[in-house]
Amino acid sequence: MGQDISPFQAIAISRRAHEMKAEGRRIFHMEFGQPSTGAPSAAIAGAHTVLDTEAMGYWESVPLKARIARHYLDSYGVDVPVHRIAITCGASPALVLALSGAFNPGDRIALARPGYVAYRNTIRALNMVPVEISCGEAERFQLTAAALAALDPAPQGIILASPANPTGTIIDAAELAAIVDSARKIGARIISDEIYHGLSYGPKVHSLLEFDPSAYIVNSFSKYFSMAGWRLGWLVSPEENTARTAAYIGNLFLTAPSLAQHAGLIAMDSREELDANVAVYRANRALLLDALPRLGLERIAPPDGAFYIYADIARYTDDSLAFCLRLLEETGVAAAPGVDFDPVEGRRFMRFSFALSTAETKDALARLEPWFNAQPKR
Repeated sequence: MGQDISPFQAIAISRRAHEMKAEGRRIFHMEFGQPSTGAPSAAIAGAHTVLDTEAMGYWESVPLKARIARHYLDSYGVDVPVHRIAITCGASPALVLALSGAFNPGDRIALARPGYVAYRNTIRALNMVPVEISCGEAERFQLTAAALAALDPAPQGIILASPANPTGTIIDAAELAAIVDSARKIGARIISDEIYHGLSYGPKVHSLLEFDPSAYIVNSFSKYFSMAGWRLGWLVSPEENTARTAAYIGNLFLTAPSLAQHAGLIAMDSREELDANVAVYRANRALLLDALPRLGLERIAPPDGAFYIYADIARYTDDSLAFCLRLLEETGVAAAPGVDFDPVEGRRFMRFSFALSTAETKDALARLEPWFNAQPKR
């Protein structure tokens, strides 16, 4: 029998938000981590051309893989052979491929708590064991080398995310190097989720490949490249496991959508338009950081990157799901409950996505401020 996994509560909130929109309510979608913008204009134009001229079919774009390889050289100074790169239907299949290709049922996989809900649920679905390490303010809500070294028994695998979901925190170079050293000492393989690369607001973002050429790297076109609905991502596998990855992807997923691959190649050279999106996120982030104290939300995770604010709402509630549902019904603002990301402490946290337009962010805050100020304190 398959493993039971927890539902993604933000999906239920989003479903209700769309019902309310259909009823004529104005809704502000701050519950999901997806850009409100579409794919770059040149990518859309190129997709129209492909639709008019090609039948398409099962295909893995060698030009796209080569462009991704050049991205690693240009951005991180790392030379990644093209054959180590697999094109996937987004980051989620890439995570499945990495876990199933690197580990066995029963293996223990360490990860930060709070963390993306699908990490622990995918681990469980593959009959592995998530080992969640509580990471609070003292650790900037991130895994540390010391915490990994202290695990007994040692895990077989580790999942890192920098910038992270739900917090947006970034792990600096020195700590990444120390984590890699700890992983080597305990014999653990690392999967690095780098889907929020390109979205940072000060701290430098490093690929784990700069420190560990044997790591698995998960990435996606959904965030920086603003192509969530195109379902396109990639996986960089260790040299010794590339044949296994190819066999798994061929049997489990065949190929990513051909049209998305054509568009993705163009999107990779649409930096001016994409960086303009990041400028909007930066402005929205500043608006939220200015407004949150007026909402009584002084304690937040450091939003170094991504497009999230993870806020402590303990002064208002110990049931973040009910709180977010009531917030939606009464204000039209949809946000994600912390229990999605932390089943232990998440009842007193919530996550706001600021990947909206700046006008929408201002309007959402105009609804949030009086609502929060009217809430009784615990």
